[in-house]
Formats: sequence, structure tokens, C-alpha cells
Amino acid sequence: MDLSPLFLSAKLALATTLLIPIAAAPAAYLLAFCRFRGKSLVDAVVSLPMVLPPTVLGFGLLVAMGPRGPLGGLWEDATGQRLVFSFTGILIASLVYNLPFAVQPMRAAFEKLDIRLLENAAVLGVSPLATFFRVVLPNSLPGLAAAAVLVFAHSLGEFGVILMVGGSIPGTTKVASIAIYEAVEALRYDDALWMSAALVPVSFLALVAINCINRRRP
Repeated sequence: MDLSPLFLSAKLALATTLLIPIAAAPAAYLLAFCRFRGKSLVDAVVSLPMVLPPTVLGFGLLVAMGPRGPLGGLWEDATGQRLVFSFTGILIASLVYNLPFAVQPMRAAFEKLDIRLLENAAVLGVSPLATFFRVVLPNSLPGLAAAAVLVFAHSLGEFGVILMVGGSIPGTTKVASIAIYEAVEALRYDDALWMSAALVPVSFLALVAINCINRRRP
């Protein structure tokens, strides 16, 4: 059995988990603490990948990241490389797809913070950015950990979005979910079974970790 799709899935999930806080944490902070016109609209845009059919989201990303798309065109001008059907392309797709799965737990953790901590930081003259890193994040670690576990497990099972943006290039974009689908299509049920069985304990442990984190939340 070719194990490269499993390693590629793990690499994609790990990269997604490490990078997604860059976009998710500010978005969660904005939605948790800030009041502004159009907040419901921003909330809906952030959550949209969670309710869109993966093929619809994948098609939209394929158009945006294609050679004639705004993102794909800029990337090709800067690097000379195609963004679609590359690992970078499926990583960007994974980040977009998983954004609401990171924002929602983070936002819930931020909203549970004692507001007096933020008020005291403001009274002491601490800047909003310093307050975010020195007060908000350290006091929201359980929520951040839950978001990380959820995103990692969710990334392992991505199929529709990855297939639309990355196709099935062995060693580059052929992740485990696509390999399982192709094995079933080719009637190689043993390969599909073993590859699926390898993902089950990872998903189970992710659920156990999330449950443990939730029980320890104040």
C-alpha cells in the first residue's frame, strides 16, 4: 500500500493548523469584542465555508486561483508557478475551508473572558495589540487548543475542495481522502480499508482531546 497520501494528509493538516491562527484569531477577536456596522455580514462571510457545498467552494477557489484568476494571476507573476494543482494551492484551500472551524471555538473562548481583565488593561494604558497577546491569548488557551485539534482532524478528511483545487497528483496533491476514493473506484477495497482504518484512531483521539479540553474549561 502506498503510504504517501497519508503522509501528505498529515503534512497538510499540520501546516493548516499552524497557519490558520494568523487569520482566525484576529477574526475571532473582532467578532467577539468589536461592535461595528455590518458585523452580521462579516460573521456570515467567515462562516460561509462551513455551509457551502465543498464542490461549490472548491470551484470558486479554482477560479480565483487559476492562471486567469486574481489570486492565481498574482501568484504566477510573482513566482512563475501555477497555484492550482500544487501543495501551496491545496494549503490555501484548506485554510479557507477550515477558517470557520477555527474561528467559532476561538470566539467562544474570547467571549468567556472576564471583561474586567480587558478593562484593567485599558486603564493601565496597554495597547489593544499588547492586550491581545498578553491578556486575551494566554487566558483563552483551552479554546485555542480545541480549535487546533478540530482543524487538524477536519483537515485530514478534506475531499471535495482539495480535489477541485489540487486534483490527484501523487506526492503533491493526492491526499488520503482522494486515495481512498480512487481505491474504491478501482475496486481495491483492501487498500481503501487499511487507509481508512489508519484515519479512524486519529479522528477518535481528536474527539477525546476536544472532550477533555472542554471538561477543563472554567
